[in-house]
Amino acid sequence: MKQKAYIIGSGFSSLSAACYLAKSGYDVTVLEKNEQLGGRAQVLRRDGFRFDMGPTWYWMPDVFEKFFADFGKHPSQYYHLQRLSPAYSAHFNDGQRVDIGSRYRDIRNTFEGIETSAAAHLDAFMVEAKDNYVTAIGDLVYRPGESVFELVGLRTLRRIRRFFTPITKDIRGRFKDARLKTILEFPVLFLGAKPADTPSFYSFMNYADFGMGTWYPQRGMYTVVEAMVSLATELGVSFQTNAQVQRIEVKGNRVSGLKVGGQFKKADLVVSGADYYHTEKLLEEKFRHYSEKYWDSRTFAPSALLFYIGFDKKLQDVNHHMLFFDADFEQHAQDIYDHPRWPDSPVFYASFPSVTDSSCAPHGQESAIILVPLALGLTDNEALRKEMFDKIIQRLEKNLTQPLSQHVVFWESFGSRDFCDRYNSYKGNAYGMANTLKQTAFLRPGLRSRKVKNLFFTGQLTVPGPGIPPALISGKLVASLVQKYARP
Repeated sequence: MKQKAYIIGSGFSSLSAACYLAKSGYDVTVLEKNEQLGGRAQVLRRDGFRFDMGPTWYWMPDVFEKFFADFGKHPSQYYHLQRLSPAYSAHFNDGQRVDIGSRYRDIRNTFEGIETSAAAHLDAFMVEAKDNYVTAIGDLVYRPGESVFELVGLRTLRRIRRFFTPITKDIRGRFKDARLKTILEFPVLFLGAKPADTPSFYSFMNYADFGMGTWYPQRGMYTVVEAMVSLATELGVSFQTNAQVQRIEVKGNRVSGLKVGGQFKKADLVVSGADYYHTEKLLEEKFRHYSEKYWDSRTFAPSALLFYIGFDKKLQDVNHHMLFFDADFEQHAQDIYDHPRWPDSPVFYASFPSVTDSSCAPHGQESAIILVPLALGLTDNEALRKEMFDKIIQRLEKNLTQPLSQHVVFWESFGSRDFCDRYNSYKGNAYGMANTLKQTAFLRPGLRSRKVKNLFFTGQLTVPGPGIPPALISGKLVASLVQKYARP
């Protein structure tokens, strides 16, 4: 008889774990509380428009390739990738705009055109960034965070300074122009913390950016979810939607099953890809490993306010990905991390996927996704959202020098309370726990429960961290621990 494994949630880490466990011979069922599979990678369809509601950046294609290769597959068997050119553009004060090319040589020329000797400094920085990437992917991120000794090796010891030096020091010591410094500090925002609090080792994100490029899977990021579901189904995984887990049942000190929709489902083991804090709330208090004090002391990635907008015309001079730094970045960071409040003038990100993919909007129209990073736990209501929407539209009109407000067909929003309600997200965080020095590797919440046998965790609050590529890796890591520690 195959051992019965239930997986809570259907985000990228859960889908990854499901595939690996099914391949290893487990009888796997994925339980998703919402009507769509994919966790936070949902899709919104309205009036002929289609929006990725969650992740919109496809970086680190090698990690996706490694995942599918483990099953004798390749991403191209499921979806078509297009390298974006330009990768993205960044807007600054006074109408200044910097386009980041699709190839490193073009980026290098852009830097040199802005600041004398910047190309040489960028070369030196990127040598370290690539070295960090090779070390991270080759030595660190595929380790399960079980022990400090996972970090002790010749490669990491040679780079010990990079773990204790903030990335801002490496960047600002090399470059003078504020625009270049901001562009180089931007990628670590995917890790959830301020650049000043992020170790320079994480410059491997800059290599992911400049060295490996920015890609787009045709028909959007949800096609990656569909690809993983298809693969999992081929491997024998079962899926249940609208299946909210109400309780994790424990007999003795061992998981015995789940209460779902008022019914008991017997399980030999459980893997939760749902929010870690929420998952532990499904246990009796004596079986929880982390206290309220622990979670309150962690540095989380920001929450976010997202807008999904349909325009009744094609917009001029817009790219697929656009960053708007025409506001005080430091002030906005303080509004998120130091003195939580709604920002008066936020930096924000805009995506116009219909520039690349005509299927995202009706003919002659444009789709837009706007993301405004916000502090956790703020008051969230429709009036505040409308006020922010109006500010963003005005900023877009100013930066893009064209009328927009009268061309909005509709807009919908998704904010902190939605992250809580739909994803059981801790305090409404948008994408997990930040990768600061004190929250790296074994210092993150563990992949397995030390109090309940055959109970495991995966996803953005555990190893290796937030983001889609780390989520794929997290699923693989937890599957390996299941095979090592789970007992019939």
